[in-house]
Amino acid sequence: VQLQAFGGGLVQAGGSLRLSCAASGRTFSTYHIGWFRQAPGKERENVARISWSRGSTYYADSVKGRFIITRDGAKNTVYLQMNSLRPEDTATYYCAAAPEVVGRAIAWSSWGQGTQFTVSS
Repeated sequence: VQLQAFGGGLVQAGGSLRLSCAASGRTFSTYHIGWFRQAPGKERENVARISWSRGSTYYADSVKGRFIITRDGAKNTVYLQMNSLRPEDTATYYCAAAPEVVGRAIAWSSWGQGTQFTVSS
């Protein structure tokens, strides 16, 4: 599956932004889709993920209550709605996909190109 992320830019602190991750090549129907971010000098962080088949979600503590991950089957797209943005949210954001395999840890196998946004204070 090929992924493409959209939606970066510049936003003021306290504002909102929505990122999109569109798939081509196959549908997401049996995949985990995750959003990761990496800021300069920091490790990559999995901020959110969703199980396409079950709809279950995970959020990192750093974004819980502010970010919402959703999916749109008709568009084969996953969204990350980001609210109450903070300067520390500034990073390059990547979406990734991993096949859902029962009983196995998630292995992210496909990555989008990344989209960068900056939160100004």
